[in-house]
Amino acid sequence: MKARALLVTLLGLAALAAAAATWAPATVPMPVFQVGPHSWYVQGVLEDASHANQGFMSNAGFVITPAGVVVFDALGSPALAERLLAEIGRHTEQPVRRVIISHYHADHFYGIPALRAAGAEIWAPAAARHYLHSEAAARRLAERRGTLGPWLGEDFTLPLPDRWVAGDESFELGGVRFALTHIGPGHAPEDWVMKVEPDEVLFAGDTVYAGRVPFIGDADTGAWLRAIERLLAIPAKVLVPGHGPASHQPRVDLTLTRDYLAFLRAEMARAVADFQSFDEAYARIDWRRFADLPTFDAANRGNAYNVFLQMEQAALDGRGVASDPHSTNQGD
Repeated sequence: MKARALLVTLLGLAALAAAAATWAPATVPMPVFQVGPHSWYVQGVLEDASHANQGFMSNAGFVITPAGVVVFDALGSPALAERLLAEIGRHTEQPVRRVIISHYHADHFYGIPALRAAGAEIWAPAAARHYLHSEAAARRLAERRGTLGPWLGEDFTLPLPDRWVAGDESFELGGVRFALTHIGPGHAPEDWVMKVEPDEVLFAGDTVYAGRVPFIGDADTGAWLRAIERLLAIPAKVLVPGHGPASHQPRVDLTLTRDYLAFLRAEMARAVADFQSFDEAYARIDWRRFADLPTFDAANRGNAYNVFLQMEQAALDGRGVASDPHSTNQGD
């Protein structure tokens, strides 16, 4: 009876929150997968954010303990986060106690308002605060308002966490031990990963993309490759990436992101050394190894151009990539 009364109370609170929400409900499918005794994740589509997919193109994890739920990443809108809460509610009556944000990119933190409204405490890596006042943040928000406006809500602004955390952190909830490791800069300056220690499950954020071409943006690809090596040093049976399916062979499946970045760096360094323009270099390169991957058409040219600029700057600074162990394509 107590459990039924609690469930009725929670449903009532959820209804009140929904009534107060300014966003439209998310209606896209949200598949849920269990990857450990306590650990689950929802898997977004391998696409760029669009009106059709309502921005559900990234993953989020949740860990159920006897004392509450820990969520890893908040998805790309309050509507999606509200949908995530509903999926969590199918598996437990425990409330969400804490949300860990891996990095401040739109598809991973825009859902914070709905999770905070449900009573969760939000943690984010301290390095992310620099992003909030950047031109990149303003551009992305304008783009997402145009693409996902109904699911953001009319009054959406970039949400802050309740706690900025510098460096690594460990905590325990309901007898389950969690370890947060700052492995950035990589995909983003702040990249955080979370290991659920008893499950040996590692939530890796966007340091790893599974089954698709990653989004590079202005990321330092050399630093990103070093972050992948730090990630490989964390023992885990299952790795949940920020995009794509979970891996039960982390060392094998990490190679796609690593090799793609290394390939871009090697080819763009060669172009700079040969005094080729970007267009000449892009036309010369054999892209067949990656061309069939989801998001190749959407992301690859922009990725290649950003890396070309990085290699150009390295040449101007007299650094080059000859001493970089990741400057040529590698495999296990």
